[in-house]
Amino acid sequence: MTPTRTKALLEEVAAGNKSAEQAMQELRALPFDDLGFARVDLHRPMRNGVSETVYGEGKTAAQINEIGRSLLEAGQHLLVTRLDQGKAAELATGLPGFQYDATARLGRCMAEGVEQPRLLGSVAVLSAGTSDMAVAEEAAQTLEFLGAEVLRFADVGVAGLHRLLESRERVGSATVALVVAGMEGALPSVVGGLIDLPLIAVPTSVGYGASFGGLAALLGMLNSCSAGVTVVNIDNGFGAATAAAAILRALTGDRSQPPSSESTAR
Repeated sequence: MTPTRTKALLEEVAAGNKSAEQAMQELRALPFDDLGFARVDLHRPMRNGVSETVYGEGKTAAQINEIGRSLLEAGQHLLVTRLDQGKAAELATGLPGFQYDATARLGRCMAEGVEQPRLLGSVAVLSAGTSDMAVAEEAAQTLEFLGAEVLRFADVGVAGLHRLLESRERVGSATVALVVAGMEGALPSVVGGLIDLPLIAVPTSVGYGASFGGLAALLGMLNSCSAGVTVVNIDNGFGAATAAAAILRALTGDRSQPPSSESTAR
């Protein structure tokens, strides 16, 4: 149940086109759909502006399929994160219109007849190196799923600073910057010193032994000398994207008509 559908339902009752009993029947599924192994939060768009996203790791394809069907039947778009190719192949046979991107490890399926609203503004997604592409694409494609315009800047790490400087004007034209980097995690500090935008930093697990699986980048970003840099967890492109989307939604000034898709069934 989305805010748009709830408002339409109330208007149908007010106009006499639907009885209170019929409306109650439809609203019974509002809080959640109990599947036994999962309780799908169908009320989340009413609270948070976006519907539940399915975290694919640790779930079987059959479980993801059932959760996905519940969301789609409720008129909510489906996004599955951290999804491997084997599960994606099974979901493609059970969910009509299901699409999968192996780089981002994201699966998506749009509810039939439900338009995805567009968000105001845009997000610049910068990645330090090609090895950071998977996390950067998880962020970029999540943002696109949520209705945001994305400007991609790949391989602009600090080891070749001229690559970043060449794109400085275009990066600065965005509304929010999302910066993905591994190794020592220096790129967000550099970008933060060049632009006047909300900046979300994403450390990745890319790097040699002393990077400690991304811990060095995480600590470097947390200790950034650029004021106002916000940092998410290691490899969490999805979390960074949803934070950036929330910033864009706040620009609309109308919180009663939010877009319809996000968060996490774990």
